[in-house]
Amino acid sequence: MKAVILAGGYGSRLSEETTIRPKPMVEIGGKPMLWHIMKIYAAHGIQDFVICTGYKGHMIKEYFANYFMQSSDVCFDLAENRMEVVVNRAEPWRVTLVDTGLETATGGRLLRARSYIGEETFCFTYGDGLCNVDIQDTIRFHREKGVLATLTAVQPPGRYGAFDLDEDETRVHWFKEKLKGDRSWVNGGFFVVEPKAIDYVEHDRIMWEARPMERLAAEGQLGAYKHEGFWRCMDHLSDKIQLETLWNEGSPPWKLWE
Repeated sequence: MKAVILAGGYGSRLSEETTIRPKPMVEIGGKPMLWHIMKIYAAHGIQDFVICTGYKGHMIKEYFANYFMQSSDVCFDLAENRMEVVVNRAEPWRVTLVDTGLETATGGRLLRARSYIGEETFCFTYGDGLCNVDIQDTIRFHREKGVLATLTAVQPPGRYGAFDLDEDETRVHWFKEKLKGDRSWVNGGFFVVEPKAIDYVEHDRIMWEARPMERLAAEGQLGAYKHEGFWRCMDHLSDKIQLETLWNEGSPPWKLWE
């Protein structure tokens, strides 16, 4: 099974980082966000990736062009003009990088990558979210429901402390720092999709999250797999700092690999 990752947007809300690199290349613990997402999928046995590039896509291509060398111990015999790989630590991934354009919307990127996806069920996510969802269970759920697309429904953490007042509304009855938002479920990405669902994208400027998903939902073809575990989207610098802190503490919730 393939995993398609959107990695072509501007990431303007994280401009402190994205003026010099694409958002999926922003590093957490010395590794790009994109690498962390791929490791999540690989931990569930998915190692064939289609990455939809756009803004500063050459940096993603350069990263993978040099990845094998950077991940291995090598010996250069300058006298013989040859190189020997002593220890190979690179993951056994297949990575297809597709230039899907600079101004293309999320649905349009899927449409442009259609020929690389094939005719089988595929996974699909954004290049800025980390999660400890059970990918294989989302696939099982998707097939059980028999729908064209399944999203992972999450409850994002609130950004402020919440509290409740007593009857006379002058004393705090309870207080909790950063509850899970307003308890509403939102689209956390980490989709499982049938290729036929891409037919709902009419052209490059179509957002996947707009008309295609609205039509799928209206036709009863959009499933929702509820995930109550860890999920974070790196929208702002504060999110990046929080993810970096979790990584440095030694047991980041999304690290499903050894």
